[in-house]
Amino acid sequence: MKLDVVLGLQWGDEGKGKIVDVLAGNYPIVARFQGGPNAGHSLHFEGKSFVLRSIPSGIFRKDAVNIIGNGVVLDPITFRKESENIAATGVPVRERILISKKAHLILPTHRLLDAANEAAMGKGKIGSTLKGIGPTYTDKVSRNGLRVGDILTPDFRDRYAKLKDRHVRMLSQMQFECDPDAEEAEFFAAVEYLKEFMMIDCEYFINSQLKEKAILAEGAQGSMLDIDYGSYPFVTSSSTACAGACIGLGVPPSKIGHVYGIFKAYCTRVGSGPFPTELFDETGEKLRKIGNEFGAVTGRPRRCGWLDLVALKYAVMISGVSDLIMMKSDCLDSFETIKVCTSYRVDGKESATVPFDTFAKVEPVYTEFKGWNTDLTGCRSEEELPEEFRNYIAFMENYLEVPIRIISLGPDRDATIMR
Repeated sequence: MKLDVVLGLQWGDEGKGKIVDVLAGNYPIVARFQGGPNAGHSLHFEGKSFVLRSIPSGIFRKDAVNIIGNGVVLDPITFRKESENIAATGVPVRERILISKKAHLILPTHRLLDAANEAAMGKGKIGSTLKGIGPTYTDKVSRNGLRVGDILTPDFRDRYAKLKDRHVRMLSQMQFECDPDAEEAEFFAAVEYLKEFMMIDCEYFINSQLKEKAILAEGAQGSMLDIDYGSYPFVTSSSTACAGACIGLGVPPSKIGHVYGIFKAYCTRVGSGPFPTELFDETGEKLRKIGNEFGAVTGRPRRCGWLDLVALKYAVMISGVSDLIMMKSDCLDSFETIKVCTSYRVDGKESATVPFDTFAKVEPVYTEFKGWNTDLTGCRSEEELPEEFRNYIAFMENYLEVPIRIISLGPDRDATIMR
């Protein structure tokens, strides 16, 4: 069997949570492979809404096993709160969640370091969510981190104290005023809660299960935030591309099956960094209002702009996307004219590639379409879609050279057209 992968193809917030929830009905196992509680995967069904940060989006599927992979960084405090909130709805979280022993732990002092680093950057800040993600991955790479499996060792508190002391020295050097002891009691209480869950050797478990079962791998953030291929340095600290699923779960590339790439019918971005099609006018504000473009975790207003096909095709190429999924098409229902960026003008020259220089002055070159001026939210089959919208879809498929298999026309599970 194969490991199918769901990725965001823009700067995050594409709607991965809904799609994983929809697709999870076809998979007995759903696995998160990177990122941490900076993710905010929103799910809406049966009149209820949930935002998942660390827990895979298959948690509400009765028969699905949900794996937190070794590429994830896990905050015990956040995980406990999230798990208890879900358990309060009647979901047996301990039975449905497996955690890789090799996933790294976010300590309270990691979050303090995140805030200190961001404060030190001043106007050059990257727009961190301040969840401690970057400092935790830094400790991982520098071989100083603590992993989930370490909580089972008899000297865990000593290991914790050693890493905490290291962080305190760093905070002191940065002259960042804080209380490194403030959340320590809550952290250790959450660690005890974490021990109630089954911990696995993820690489052995996943490969064993693939002999008989298909698995859905869920990415966090978006491809344009990838540590290697995103708009560096305004990126996240992990590999958000398809290759990240191999590293984050311990599977070989030969096991990858379908690669589902999710994008919105327009673009958004949170935090700093380049955004060629960003709109600073009433059209951008209209997109933000109609799309409710505010961070599911941070609540921050998202920057909004027209769809950027240059960046989207780049993301498709990097991950070998086989199936595209378009979200929030209905948010464009009331626009008379819809624009799509099909090339850039960089230093006076037109180009269809993403420039290396993150700080280059990029001017979008647009192709315009007549809007459909039709409420799409009630459509449940392709035949019901207006001609103008079908033309819009056909143009994108031709440009991207990948079929759009799923069209989302609202937040609920059933507001979905499978093509």
